[in-house]
Amino acid sequence: MHLPSTYKQYVFDERPTEHITPTTFKCETKSTSDLKVGPGQVLVEVTWISLDPAMRSWLNDSKRAYTPPVKLGEVMRAAGLGIVVQVGEGSRFSVGDEVSGVVGWREYAVLDDKAVTKLPTIAGAQALDFLGPLGHVGMTAYFGLIDIGKIKAGETLFVSGAAGAVGSVTCQIGKIMGLKVVAIAGSDEKVEWLKKEIGVDVAVNYKAPDFRQQIIAAGFADVYFDNVGGEILNLMMTRMAMKGRIALCGAISDYNGKPKGLTNYTSLIAQRARIEGFVVMDYVKQYPVAMKAIAEWTGKGLLKRKFHIVDGLDAAPAALPLLYSGGNTGKLVVKVSRHEAASKL
Repeated sequence: MHLPSTYKQYVFDERPTEHITPTTFKCETKSTSDLKVGPGQVLVEVTWISLDPAMRSWLNDSKRAYTPPVKLGEVMRAAGLGIVVQVGEGSRFSVGDEVSGVVGWREYAVLDDKAVTKLPTIAGAQALDFLGPLGHVGMTAYFGLIDIGKIKAGETLFVSGAAGAVGSVTCQIGKIMGLKVVAIAGSDEKVEWLKKEIGVDVAVNYKAPDFRQQIIAAGFADVYFDNVGGEILNLMMTRMAMKGRIALCGAISDYNGKPKGLTNYTSLIAQRARIEGFVVMDYVKQYPVAMKAIAEWTGKGLLKRKFHIVDGLDAAPAALPLLYSGGNTGKLVVKVSRHEAASKL
């Protein structure tokens, strides 16, 4: 394949103290002649990258994070998809293979074989689904509910950040598994989408003046799947049923500043409830189980997917903050290449 003479990449240039700014990342233009493919390596043309809430925490200089922070001067870390365009000696891949991996914010990447996975053939799936319901998004929702939430049919599930990537899949799995689902989102438009398209039982706008009253009217939560932390988590601690379970997935409301702390945690004592954090990578060996179930639900039309697509690598720095302002509905992704990577597999 003939490569262009140059390619772009975005590096982490300035550690933010609160919100991501225009100077957080820097664009670099590099020569493709520097892309040397060694034995057991592949050159990947990046087609899509995933933008995820956890990225903000990767920009902190934290010593106790679940993954090392991105270092200043490094290419911004991101999961993504790509097409193999060159292979090194002994590589197990072939030119033209569609793969997933941590590709970063760049147009081309040389990666070790062990760092990428060939996309499996799943009836009815598109490549982009592997950044959505068949990727970390779906795995997070599935194991957060099944393993941490230990959901049972007939229970009541509350989900915050419900119109986001993980939240919307979580709501749908809850409905599929026979739960009453109460969705919390940040706009009337998202509330309507959750009701009409996703099929939740109750949807509440947390910006509404009577938000607290609406949450109380929705009943108590057997399981609360938390994507936002902060004041909503603090409120939900008072709304847990006896032996309730809180699956602590994320805390997007606190990523851009110093957390204010929780005051209602003693409510968990009275209700014999528990809160447990989890990281989806702990379940990698169990991914095939979840993928099989999610693929079956998707194939039957029981689980819908929605992508919020931004066009071009240059759009990534401005698009990332949408996750923290509630500006996206569904899975936020960046289309990097003109290569057709959303074909049926």
